[in-house]
Amino acid sequence: MSRKVTDLQSWEWLKKPKMIMFDYGQTLVNEQLFDGVKGTEAVLKHAKKNKYNKSAEEVQAYANKLNQELGRFDPEKRQLFQVEVPNYMFTKYLYESQGIEIALTSEEIDSVFWNAAAPGKPTEGIAEFLEFLRVKGIRSGVISNISYCGNAVVKRINDCIPGNDFEFIIATSEYMYRKPNKHIFELALEKAGLNPEEVWYIGDQYQCDIVGANAAGLFPVWYIGAIDMKYEPKDDILTIENWKELTELLKKME
Repeated sequence: MSRKVTDLQSWEWLKKPKMIMFDYGQTLVNEQLFDGVKGTEAVLKHAKKNKYNKSAEEVQAYANKLNQELGRFDPEKRQLFQVEVPNYMFTKYLYESQGIEIALTSEEIDSVFWNAAAPGKPTEGIAEFLEFLRVKGIRSGVISNISYCGNAVVKRINDCIPGNDFEFIIATSEYMYRKPNKHIFELALEKAGLNPEEVWYIGDQYQCDIVGANAAGLFPVWYIGAIDMKYEPKDDILTIENWKELTELLKKME
């Protein structure tokens, strides 16, 4: 049984963090079930050339084949895939190899595809929790394993959580390394100017977020409030189901 945030005595040794860093998907933002065909349909509306008259279903089937060959997005193996393939490289090959030209920039393709394939909304209570951190002087930032370009990720987060106070939003598409690789956490610590023991990291994916942050020396918090897969409780992992739980724990540290 994991030690829940409500077991306050279990965590009485914790010190108030100087900064909390967050995962993006299913942590800050609850994304709907991914539908690649819808995303591809949206992109193909901007095609200025479709040499073989490919349908969205055909293009997405080929994209799925390529992703399978690369080993991307396999929920059982994603922690093993620690080098990011930026989406602009993937989509450039995907469309041009199928005789398709899209009248959009790579950044626009990312946003058009993403918004159609996986709309998102903020996880319940996250805006209030971020405001609590701001008032208490606890800094915040984001590290996201994601192939969409950095500007698209920043726009998605700012659209979903306007007024956030994130000091930086790291998209792995811009920095090569993916969680759980320690290098991406080291980059975030350098940007923050902090030591690992001064920072908490919150995410939903156990191997990438929790194991990765812990190995890099950050204190991991497992957020399961928007988790999209079955999970098994882990011993000695601070686990929360909603942001109010973590707010109460932080109040105890004042």
